[in-house]
Amino acid sequence: MQSFVVSARKYRPATFETVVGQAHITTTLKNAIKTQHLAQAFLFCGPRGVGKTTCARILAKTINCETIQEDGEACGKCKSCESYQNNNSFNIHELDAASNNSVDDIRNLNEQVRVPPQYGTYKVYIIDEVHMLSTAAFNAFLKTLEEPPKYAIFILATTEKHKILPTILSRCQIFDFNRIKISDISSQLQKVAVSEGIEYEEEGLRVIAQKADGGMRDALSMFDMISTFSPDRRISYAQVITNLHILDSDYYFKVTDFILQGQSNNLLLLFDEVLQKGFDGHLFILGLANHFRDLLVATDPSTVQLIEASEEKINTYLNQASKSSPGFYLNLLNQASIADLNFKTSKNPRLHVELSLLKMANLHQAISNLESEKKKSEPNLTEEKVQFKIPQPALVKDAFKFEKSSFKSTPNISTVPVKVGETTPGENKIEDVSISKKELRAYGLLKAKEDYLQWLKDEQKLPVSAWKLAGNENIDDLTVFLGFSNPLTLENFLSEQNIIFSYFRAHFDTIPQFETMVSELAKESIRPYSNPEKFNFLTKKYPKLGEIRAKLGLEPS
Repeated sequence: MQSFVVSARKYRPATFETVVGQAHITTTLKNAIKTQHLAQAFLFCGPRGVGKTTCARILAKTINCETIQEDGEACGKCKSCESYQNNNSFNIHELDAASNNSVDDIRNLNEQVRVPPQYGTYKVYIIDEVHMLSTAAFNAFLKTLEEPPKYAIFILATTEKHKILPTILSRCQIFDFNRIKISDISSQLQKVAVSEGIEYEEEGLRVIAQKADGGMRDALSMFDMISTFSPDRRISYAQVITNLHILDSDYYFKVTDFILQGQSNNLLLLFDEVLQKGFDGHLFILGLANHFRDLLVATDPSTVQLIEASEEKINTYLNQASKSSPGFYLNLLNQASIADLNFKTSKNPRLHVELSLLKMANLHQAISNLESEKKKSEPNLTEEKVQFKIPQPALVKDAFKFEKSSFKSTPNISTVPVKVGETTPGENKIEDVSISKKELRAYGLLKAKEDYLQWLKDEQKLPVSAWKLAGNENIDDLTVFLGFSNPLTLENFLSEQNIIFSYFRAHFDTIPQFETMVSELAKESIRPYSNPEKFNFLTKKYPKLGEIRAKLGLEPS
C-alpha cells in the first residue's frame, strides 16, 4: 500500500515564487540575496500556517546555492540544493525551542556555531517557536546572537513576538507575516484540486478558506479531510458545511427576510431549527452579525468589493440589501453586537437570542411608523403656497432718548414691484418675488452693513468698527437706530462716520440715516477710576459720607 502524504507537506513551497500571500517578504529576501545584504539574524513572526518555517528553509537553501539565479532563487541542481532536498544537509540545523528551551540546549548550540561549514558558505540555524526559550536560555544565547561568526546565520520563528526579550528583538531583522487572504487560499486550493484530479465547487473551497482563518496549512488539512470523506472525490458546498459544521448562509438570508417582513413567529421557528441541528446560539449570533455587516457593505457600490464571497453570492447580497436602507442594517448590526456582548452573561441563552430576534423583527415596523408620522406632520408644499415675510425687529424709540447724527438720507417710500433677476443696491439677486420697496431697502441695508464690515476688514481701515459694537440696533426704512453701552463707543462711531459716508456714496445711490443714543443705565454704571470719581460714587450711595467730609473739611485728591 502506497503511503499517503498530506497536502500540507506535499505542496509545501520549495521556492520564494511559490509562497502564497507573502510577496512583501519574499521580494525583500530575494533582493537581499541578490545584493548580498544578508543580516546575521532574522525573526519571522506571524500566525500559524502562514509560511514562516517554509520561508526560513527556502532562505537557508538559497544562500548556500552554488549558482543563484538572477531572480534570487536557488538553482535546485547543485550539490547544496540536492543535499537539502534529501534532508541530509550539514549546513542547515533546525531546533525546536518548545522542547529544547533550557540553558544547556543553548550552550550546545553555541558550541556547534564555532565549527565552520565543511562546504558551502553559510551555516544556518533555524529555531522554531523561539518564544518558548526560558529567560536564562535567552541570556545565554544573547552574546552569540550579537556577535556570531561571519558564516553563521540565525533564523528565529515565533507566533508570539511579544514574549521575546527586547534585547533579542533589537539584534534581529524582523519580518511580520500576514494572514493569507481568502482569495489567495481559495486559488491555491483550486490548483491542488486540479493537480489531485478532484472536482470542486468554488463556493465550497471559499468556505474552507474562510474557516482556515488565514492559515494555508489549516486549509490544506481541511481540504484533505473533505476530499477523503467524499466517495466520488468531489468537494461540494453542501459537503463542506456538513463536515466543518458550518451553518448554511441561506439561514441568514431567511432570517433577514423574516425581519424585513416582521414575521416574528417564523424567526423563532427558524432559530429552533438551527438549535435542533446542533448549532450553538452564540455562533448563530456571530454569523448573523457578519451577515448584517455584508448587507451594510452591499448598500454602497463602492464597498461591495469588501464582501468575501463568490460572484453569485454577492448578487444575492445586493438583492437583499436593496430592500431597506443602510441605517436599518446598521441598527440590526448594532442589535446583533449587543446580543453577542451579553450572551455569555445570560442565564438563559436561548431566551436571550430569541428576545434579540424579536427586537430586530419589530425594528423595521417601528422605523416605518416613525417615517409615516413624520410625513403627516410635515406641510404639503406642493399643494399650499407658503408666504414668507421678512421679520423686522420692534422699534424701541420710546424707551431711549436718541440724538441724531450728521447722517442724512433721502428716503423714497414708494412701493415698486421688483422684476425677476433685478437687484437693488446692496442686495442679493431676488428670484421670482415681488415685495415693497420699503421692505427691500430694509433688507438691503442689513446686507449693505455686512458688505461694509467685510470691506473694512479687507482694507484694514479700522481695527474694530464701532457700528459693529452697537448693542441695540433697529431699522425703520432707511433709518438705523443704534444704542451704545457707553459714551466712548458712541464717540468712536461718530468719528467713523466719514468712512461710512464715503463707502455708501461709492457703492449705493442712497445713504442711511443714523439715530444714536447711550443707555441711561449704562451712564449710571460707568465705573469710576479717579479718586474724586470714586468719592462722589460712594457719596451718592452713602449720603452721610458727604456730611463727614464737610465737618472735617476734607477734599478728595
